[in-house]
Amino acid sequence: MMDPRNQSPFNTLPPVVVSLAVVVMGVELMFQAGSAGIVGGAQGVGWRLTALRDWAISDVVWNWMVANRTFPPIEMARFVAYPLLHGSMTHAVFVAVFVLALGNAIAPVYRGVRVLAIFFGAAVLGALGFLLMFDTQQPLFGGYPGAYGLIGAFTYLTQRGLTRADPARAFLLIGFLLALQPIFAAATLFDPGRGFSLAWLPDWIADMTGAAGGYGIAVLLFPGMIGHLRDRLRQR
Repeated sequence: MMDPRNQSPFNTLPPVVVSLAVVVMGVELMFQAGSAGIVGGAQGVGWRLTALRDWAISDVVWNWMVANRTFPPIEMARFVAYPLLHGSMTHAVFVAVFVLALGNAIAPVYRGVRVLAIFFGAAVLGALGFLLMFDTQQPLFGGYPGAYGLIGAFTYLTQRGLTRADPARAFLLIGFLLALQPIFAAATLFDPGRGFSLAWLPDWIADMTGAAGGYGIAVLLFPGMIGHLRDRLRQR
């Protein structure tokens, strides 16, 4: 295992990290082309809304599944599809930048599919936090919960001394980003007649849960950790 502290930030990006960012941007470019009428004709204009209806995390769909005790695979696929859907080009670009930067930072330790496991695992846990803590009509979509999961993994590596960052600053990064998002969201959703809206809160909880989930998954996927835990359980 190569020490991330010896890695240059200009090294070739790991293929799995690039592939994830390309998929994120590819889906968004498809939506942009559809809305501009370049592809898809009249139907292309509504591709984004259709995708969000069919693949975003929905409290209504979740409640139906729980009430009927049935979990169709097509509906459960929402948990891994929603991080690839975004509301705008800016939304997708920010997620792609997070993926490239943080994915590259943790890839020397978490090689190959482990990066994907952290990203999508954190996204799943973020979605569960969203669904279990709130009853809302607004859907959850976008890759921020998964991206924050990568930040959680980076924080864990920093604690182990495997990055050049200060552990306290790594935690500060998560806190700063989580504090910044509701400030911008509250300003965007301000209504002079009703004051500030709390519509940002469910998404914020999903991001926070994703960060915590990414940290926990990073602990479990750290090389040798599963074998160590297995040996500990056998000793008991």
